[in-house]
Amino acid sequence: MALDIVFMGTPAFAVQALRRVVEDGWEVAAVYTQPDKPKNRGMKLMPTPVKEYALTKRLPVFQPESCRDEAVLEQLRGLEPDVILVAAYGKLLPQALLDIPKRAILNVHSSLLPQYRGAAPINWAVLNGDAETGVTIQYMAAELDAGDILLKKTTPIAPEEDAAQLYDRLAVLGGEAASEALARLRDGTASRTPQVYGPQYQYASLLSREMSPIDWTRPARAIVNQVRGLLPWPCATAEADGARWKIYRAHVGAGSGKAPGTIL
Repeated sequence: MALDIVFMGTPAFAVQALRRVVEDGWEVAAVYTQPDKPKNRGMKLMPTPVKEYALTKRLPVFQPESCRDEAVLEQLRGLEPDVILVAAYGKLLPQALLDIPKRAILNVHSSLLPQYRGAAPINWAVLNGDAETGVTIQYMAAELDAGDILLKKTTPIAPEEDAAQLYDRLAVLGGEAASEALARLRDGTASRTPQVYGPQYQYASLLSREMSPIDWTRPARAIVNQVRGLLPWPCATAEADGARWKIYRAHVGAGSGKAPGTIL
């Protein structure tokens, strides 16, 4: 049984999911992504990475300002999708949209749910020094990242791997998981496992510049994780020689006998 698919996504992470779905032969009826935004010094309008890729494949692209607009919802209903596949779209989707697809609306989330619901799961896995993480394909629900789980794929996190490097790997893994989830839906083998959220799980809140300054009294491994986890933004920072420095790499060295934060 064929599936009519609508894809919704915006950044480079989402491109990998769309690419894998297209390369595996799934029919994508339309692509929804965020509106073009001005960037760089000239403030020229720039397309999203998903739009750039979709146009190379001659896929129809739509860029609504809001998914709550009734005209947008009617347009989606007119496409009669069996599945809506979402990957880092960047907007909360209303219940009226969640109700549109005939079979399911699925989301590619870059953590092993229910751990790290929220906006920055990749960064928090590195900040916390986790040994592994992964991606989850979930059925979307009105509450953020709270839907039933269809499947998970895990991967180890290398001790020196930073969040930007992990982002690229999880994007590819997310594409693999998305295509596998579509196959299970097509074949009637897709399961649903409800999430049970509890105090042992952490919410992956947005990052901020307040997280950047390094506290040199913290353990060395915690500082290394801070440097790794805050890439590519907002970056760990330190004051030295009257200037503020961004720290992009760090490793645990041998003890020096000097006060923490001393420049050797």
